[in-house]
Amino acid sequence: QVQLVESEGGLVQPGGSLRLDCHASRIIFSVVDMAWYRQAPGKERELVAEITKSGTTNYADFVKGRFTISRDNALSTVYLQMNSLKPEDTAVYYCSLPALNAWGRGTQVTVSS
Repeated sequence: QVQLVESEGGLVQPGGSLRLDCHASRIIFSVVDMAWYRQAPGKERELVAEITKSGTTNYADFVKGRFTISRDNALSTVYLQMNSLKPEDTAVYYCSLPALNAWGRGTQVTVSS
């Protein structure tokens, strides 16, 4: 059964940056598409970014130009580089493997001064 483990998030000031990592195990990582979702208080979970097995990316409008999703197949890891963070980015961020409906535990990112 696939396992997804995110790195710890943290507290970041507005305008700051943070990188999240997600390591996948018990899967041939190179053949699956990956995604990052987030869920803010009082809101439903929403797609942040996705990346195909070949490296094609897609982003939600609210993060375009600020976030970058990438992957390292040799390390079975997907990354979310978050720059120019805003308070409204505060949420629990989840790594996912959509084809298997697999999810990481989630990691808290708080953007506040």
